[in-house]
Amino acid sequence: MSKSNLYQTAAYVTAFSVAEKFFGFLYRIILSRTLGAEGMGIYQVALSVFAVLATAAASGIPLTVSRLITKYRAQKNSRAQHSVVTAALLSALCFSVPVFCILFFGHKAFDFLFSDPRCMTVLLILLPSLTFNSVYSVLRGELWGNKRFVPYCVIDLIEELCMIGAGVLLVTHMSDLFDGARRVALAVVFSYLVSFTLSVAYFFIKGGKLRDPRGQLRPLLASALPITGMRTSGSLINSAISLLLPARLIAAGFTSEQAMSEIGIAMGMSMPILSIPSTLIGSLALVMIPELAENFFRGDHTKLRENIEKALKVTSLIACLLIPPLFALGKDIGILLFSSEHGGEIIRNCCFMLFPMSLGMISNSILHSLGCEKQTCAYFFVGAAATLVCVWFLPGLVGIYALMIGLAASQVITTLLNLRLIAKKSKEKVRFCKHTLLSAVSIPPAIVFGCLLRNVLSALLPPLAAIALCGGILVIAQGLLLAVIGLAQPRWVRVLVRR
Repeated sequence: MSKSNLYQTAAYVTAFSVAEKFFGFLYRIILSRTLGAEGMGIYQVALSVFAVLATAAASGIPLTVSRLITKYRAQKNSRAQHSVVTAALLSALCFSVPVFCILFFGHKAFDFLFSDPRCMTVLLILLPSLTFNSVYSVLRGELWGNKRFVPYCVIDLIEELCMIGAGVLLVTHMSDLFDGARRVALAVVFSYLVSFTLSVAYFFIKGGKLRDPRGQLRPLLASALPITGMRTSGSLINSAISLLLPARLIAAGFTSEQAMSEIGIAMGMSMPILSIPSTLIGSLALVMIPELAENFFRGDHTKLRENIEKALKVTSLIACLLIPPLFALGKDIGILLFSSEHGGEIIRNCCFMLFPMSLGMISNSILHSLGCEKQTCAYFFVGAAATLVCVWFLPGLVGIYALMIGLAASQVITTLLNLRLIAKKSKEKVRFCKHTLLSAVSIPPAIVFGCLLRNVLSALLPPLAAIALCGGILVIAQGLLLAVIGLAQPRWVRVLVRR
């Protein structure tokens, strides 16, 4: 892929991803205002357990399928490509179908998982999505490996819109917050069914075939299992946090309702805002990983180094553009969107974690494209241990911030370990430290400017107009500063508006 096509594709993928996350963000605002903090807490706890199952079913498969298809496409071996997809489908179904049957029909044996029995009801509604999602995950990997980014993004966007449409329609007729949480879960099932149907139809229409999978099962599982193990462990830890954190908050003096509300605010309101960079970085990773894998398999170490540097530098710039407006406007955003001053305070106080979080996300993707799944899995466990320690010991001192501190500590640890390994794996020296340091140094002056600008505009304009204008000016000013000191290159923007 030429540099022009690479930037253009990344720009298109980013546009789709931003649209998808924007609609999803609006949906969260509707849910938070409709279900309230307690209803969001019930839904989030059930969803965190479902996420463990979905992650275990197929989370490592899309990346592995993509990488193997890239390898066999470089070798012009179409039969092996079809065998990889078949092996991945077989693996995903062999896990998801039995797990669904065991939990759906024997759920009474697992009631101990939840302190609130309402969460189990919501989980049972979500369970049929497990098989739909596992099949779609495999076919996403097939699209990814063949660089069919547009249908990949279109199906994802349709899935999101279907969930939003069904969710809004259903929750408007809810009788109470528990009924609302159940209806939201039904909307999730419907959206996964839609993406499953569209991806299967597209696969066969575009000439997809099922071949004998036996020759590909071993290499597929050897690569996918470490990734799946790492991501499943991540989901398990998130679920453990969802189950452990209320107990630790209660031990620190919160009531049960207060604990669920704190979790609903942090995980259902603040974290979606703090996860905004993942949309842009995920788009970059989606385009870059097949490119990096191809460079790696062909032994083109110069291009590999250039693409790694590019990914790390663009990621640091994304974080630097978003941290100042989130700090300056975080409290206002929480009040405006969620009617929650506390949620806004969490956004403002924790926005600095975006820097290690962003670099951790892209460095993980880079290492997976280089076949370093086992090392990243080990690094993940080191970081996860830090999160659990914080969640166990800190709630009595800082309340819900124990979770945020733990997540930040985990990201710092894993990012440092990832960057160290990238430097070792690259045959040519990867130069990114100076760029990253200068990018970070640009954040404090931007924050000072943003806070002063926010105070002026908030006194002159209504809240929405003040937030929008202040955020826009601050992002533009920060972008110009980064361009002037030579850190930002506007090639993405030029390519995006070229046609």
